[in-house]
Amino acid sequence: MSKLFTARNMADHQIADLDKQLLRRKLRTTESPCDTRARVGQRELKAFCSNDYLGLANHPELVSALAEGAKLYGVGSGASHLISGHSIAHDLLEKKLAAFESKHIPNARALFFSTGYLANINAITGISRLAEQGQASIYSAKLNHASLIDGVRLASAQSKAQITLFDHRNLDSLEESLKQDTLPLKLIVVDGVFSMDGDIAPVEKLLHIAEQYDALLMIDDAHGFGVLGEQGHGILEQAGVHSERIIYVGTLGKAAGVSGAFICASAPFIEWLIQKGRPYIYSTATPPAIAHTLLSSLELIEG
Repeated sequence: MSKLFTARNMADHQIADLDKQLLRRKLRTTESPCDTRARVGQRELKAFCSNDYLGLANHPELVSALAEGAKLYGVGSGASHLISGHSIAHDLLEKKLAAFESKHIPNARALFFSTGYLANINAITGISRLAEQGQASIYSAKLNHASLIDGVRLASAQSKAQITLFDHRNLDSLEESLKQDTLPLKLIVVDGVFSMDGDIAPVEKLLHIAEQYDALLMIDDAHGFGVLGEQGHGILEQAGVHSERIIYVGTLGKAAGVSGAFICASAPFIEWLIQKGRPYIYSTATPPAIAHTLLSSLELIEG
């Protein structure tokens, strides 16, 4: 009891400190579908804060697709993907996502996750396990999303990966570090579109550096998938790149308007992540109805 009471006092004190600094986060409950206007309490407000870039979150075709998916598959998957939770809807979605990026990633294969956070954690920690303990280097952009930062930290803790931060606007320092790196596995990790300042990653230059120094290039295209490129296939389409060194992560709860995320890479990397990616192995699969809905979303994105 005394330890619990001490912890409670610590929580109260820390929250009070956040209040003093005006840093306490607060939940605001909306009472309307995701749209250009939001009803909060008794007020109707203009909404500028969602990631529903294409206005698909309340699209009638997707609403119908979700209802149809629930009738076909029920409301839950019932298990992880590797037990009995991988449905035909998941399989069709992964094949469609792989086809989306197949012009840019040879022998492309995709893996579907319930959130972008899980996808990023799975990609970074899984890829870092390709090497022996302490034999991987990760180069992470300083302004990367929190999920990438946490993935890098976890890879450091689990695999003893060596971490180097770099400025995505100045790649000279990245090159200098790679020149001196003698470890067998090197992974460069960047946001496609940096959410803090809107910068678009210089993918062509980064890929050139990755090829020059025998590194993999992981791109979290959370804010580019569905928006960038002529067909909305994301930053790889916009940059016009093609390489088996690319580990691509796309988010399906922003421009796609639904939920989830995916990793797309050459088939051997995806197979490895299925075998060794702990978030994938030990998470219940997303409801098949969501995957079914996303198939309709991808059709709308492609037009």
